[in-house]
Amino acid sequence: MLVRKHFVFKGHVQGVGFRYRANYAAQGLGITGFVSNEWDGSVVMEAQGNEEAINRLLTMINQGSYIEIDYIDTKIIPVIEDEKSFYVR
Repeated sequence: MLVRKHFVFKGHVQGVGFRYRANYAAQGLGITGFVSNEWDGSVVMEAQGNEEAINRLLTMINQGSYIEIDYIDTKIIPVIEDEKSFYVR
């Protein structure tokens, strides 16, 4: 079943390859959506795919050497039917 989740990551998540790692992992897993840095030092990501793939994406991001996630806010949001890829904003 296809789901879409909105994430806000807080911690040491900017300037450490977070967006690159998320983009690489999402494309490899067939997940669509985006990832972007925010003005407050957080990173926002929307990921669309099956639940297992999204959970794997989170695991892959968290394995980054310099990434330190202190907090994740997660919300389920409506699926975007015609979305084709994952990209960095």
